[in-house]
Amino acid sequence: MEAGGYASDLLRAAELDSRDAGLASQIVFGVLRYRAQLDFLIEQYSGRRAKLDAEVRTVLRMGIFQLRYLERVPAHAAVGDSVELVKRARKSSAAGFVNAVLRKVDRTPVAWPNREVELSCPEWLLARWELHFGENAAAAIARAALEEPETYVRTGRAGARIQDIGSQSIVPLLELQAGQSFLDLCAAPGNKTAQALEAGVHATACDRHFRRLQQMKQPGLRLVVLDGTRPLPFARRFDRILVDAPCSGTGTLGRNPEIKWRLRPEDLVDLQRRQEALLENARAVLADDGLLVYSTCSLEPEENEQVVSGLPPGVVVRTSYRIPGRDPGDGFYGAVIRSGIPANG
Repeated sequence: MEAGGYASDLLRAAELDSRDAGLASQIVFGVLRYRAQLDFLIEQYSGRRAKLDAEVRTVLRMGIFQLRYLERVPAHAAVGDSVELVKRARKSSAAGFVNAVLRKVDRTPVAWPNREVELSCPEWLLARWELHFGENAAAAIARAALEEPETYVRTGRAGARIQDIGSQSIVPLLELQAGQSFLDLCAAPGNKTAQALEAGVHATACDRHFRRLQQMKQPGLRLVVLDGTRPLPFARRFDRILVDAPCSGTGTLGRNPEIKWRLRPEDLVDLQRRQEALLENARAVLADDGLLVYSTCSLEPEENEQVVSGLPPGVVVRTSYRIPGRDPGDGFYGAVIRSGIPANG
């Protein structure tokens, strides 16, 4: 996780049996969600502010999470497993320390020192959400990110597919009709493309990564490997276009909690440049009287309002936000854009 991969990818690669995988998932994602609280508790129980080896800190986070936040793991098992784990990490000299710290852990209510620790969310994110959505909404977003996300299943013509309810809300904005030409510019993993196909459109799905695109292969779907930040190679224009742009993902923190610890304000600048290029290139192949939806699973204005703010007056039909803590599911932004002044002027 420290090297940049997602926790979900790590767990899949581990190939655990279903029982072990369920507990491992609970612990890994729980530690990521509550990391700030857990680090504060490590200091409280150990009485030390000194820097700990990464392996020792990780073991303590996992142990405290099980002891304070999980009901299913007996205390003696959590302590014993943590001691063995730190030994397996070649930190045997810390085994006594880990044992001593974890034996102090109980479920007594804690007076958290500040909201960053209480909500286990970086203060810079809380401050920008407060500015954009208000104080109560900011706290609600952070609290929603501490909860295990609900699983939503969309039932369509081709069967049932797991898809977040926030994600499901984007394709209907396109007002698809049978026979229309449809371009999904950033299609993988394919949930929204599959949703669009149910309307009977003639679909083209694009992505930068061949392997991810190949997993979407099905009859009647045209697949194109391309980088949408560069001019698109299509001679035709499309009636409907979806630009579900790669983004910071701050609307999905309950599902991807590592994002809140990795993201930096400067990352948003690079993301915005890519998103603006995707939108400009997509508009260049939008048919007259066509509709385009620009969407992200981000809560950040740099990736949302600021991306569409440079469009010609009147082409943005409407915008929508789904905000965790207020709306069920992941957070999403959507802007419905009609044909207007060509993107190239």
